[in-house]
Amino acid sequence: MMTRLFSLFFLILAITIHSQPSTKELIDSLNSINDHQKKVELCSKIALRLQKSDWDRAIKYIELAEAEAVKTENSELTLAHVYVAAGKMYASKEVFDVALKYYLKAHDIYKKKNNIEELAKLENNLAIIYSLGKNKEKALKYFLNVYRYQKTKNDPVKLVKILNNIGTIYLGKNTDSSLYYYKKAHLINKTINDNALKIYVNTNLARAYALKKDKKNTDYYYDQAFLLVDKPADNLVKAFVYESFSEYKLKEKKYDDVIVNAKKALELCKENSYSFSGLNLNKMLYQVYINKEDYKNAVYYFQQYNAINDSINVEEKAVNLERIKLEQDYKVRTQIKTLTEQKKLFKYSIVGLILVVGILILIILLIKYRNKNIKNQLEQEKLKTKMQDLKENLKAKNMVLIGKAMSEIHRTDSINEILTDLKQIKLKTISKEMQQAIDIVLKRLEKNLNTDIWKEFEISFEQVHQSFFDKLKNDYPSLTPKDRRLCALLYLDLTTKEISQITGQSFKAIENARTRLRKKFDLTNEKVNLSTHLNTF
Repeated sequence: MMTRLFSLFFLILAITIHSQPSTKELIDSLNSINDHQKKVELCSKIALRLQKSDWDRAIKYIELAEAEAVKTENSELTLAHVYVAAGKMYASKEVFDVALKYYLKAHDIYKKKNNIEELAKLENNLAIIYSLGKNKEKALKYFLNVYRYQKTKNDPVKLVKILNNIGTIYLGKNTDSSLYYYKKAHLINKTINDNALKIYVNTNLARAYALKKDKKNTDYYYDQAFLLVDKPADNLVKAFVYESFSEYKLKEKKYDDVIVNAKKALELCKENSYSFSGLNLNKMLYQVYINKEDYKNAVYYFQQYNAINDSINVEEKAVNLERIKLEQDYKVRTQIKTLTEQKKLFKYSIVGLILVVGILILIILLIKYRNKNIKNQLEQEKLKTKMQDLKENLKAKNMVLIGKAMSEIHRTDSINEILTDLKQIKLKTISKEMQQAIDIVLKRLEKNLNTDIWKEFEISFEQVHQSFFDKLKNDYPSLTPKDRRLCALLYLDLTTKEISQITGQSFKAIENARTRLRKKFDLTNEKVNLSTHLNTF
């Protein structure tokens, strides 16, 4: 009971009131801000303002702050600040499980970023929540962390508060440890001018010594506390002293002292009589009057006790219902958020899968295209090689044609020379027998002499270059046999000199024949070569 009142006191003590703009002004100014960091701070402030009057709107603003925090430059730290604000909101509604989740999220970030100052502030909140949740070990752990931090800052007021909290955690569990921290707080208290803190520390020292059954020190510290009560201080602080002292006197069975001090405590907290403190004080008075056999007063305080108890039970039930509602609301919001994130993740997965499939298809197409290119290149190389072979083969056949033509011409020339010589010998020979023998030789030579050399050349040429002469005849019917022969020799890419040697005509005669041929082909452009033109057939 005293612990709850003590925790409430420090929660109240931590609040500092400033002159601030109204919630409506803050909401109006939100629309004109583009900076994400400022939006986060403003949304968090609005949410904390609305938590008592409009919880649903408060939640929307804290969610908006969370969404904006992700867009800030230092998103993790900003998000941690939002989690702290959300934790405070749920702690104010006593939904400690949800508050703890938010605080622990923020704690992980601050620890990761090594933000010692924010970590200390947050661990103080965690310690209070754990102490209210009866998890003394964790509360103690965080209070000790905060204490170590505050020692480095040398802030005596905060040090006294932390030491007092640690002492209260140990109270009833390890009285010696409790006294150790209370005494340290008491020593620092001497250097500051804060009556409320001095009253609390002296009262707690008295309570600790009472548990140790050290009457001398108990009385001493209660006297110190009562000396300070006469000085300006909050009524709740004074009521705490009288209530604590009443409990101490009840154990000593000094009922008159209990009645005096309990009534003083009730008077001091009459504006908040329907509280756990009021319940405890009425219970003590009821028990004392029963023991004193003053049943009239006993009935009165018992009725007061019942009324407060019923009221607290109703309030607790209402608070529990609201707590359950808020917890369910948080779970629903969390589930919706999870589903939204899963949906988004699924969407990204589908897009990613489509991209992967698209890339695979593209790779397959590129491989096919590359293979096709390689195949085409191989075919082109093969075709090029084949064409080269064909050209070489054609060149060889052309050389054979030229050689054959020249061979036939030389053979004919040789035979003609022999015939001429034999005819001269016959004319000079007197013997008839010799003349007859020469005639027989002449007839045989003339018989073997092939007079149609060019006809055989044309046949051989047609076998190699099919339809060449047919094309010439069709396109240029006015060409003579000599013209066609010259065309064939030019097609074989022979020079004028070479043609002259083959045909037995003069160089000039061949040049003139070429000129006539150009006219028949209507080749007026001197740059166009006659052999090149014939090769287009």
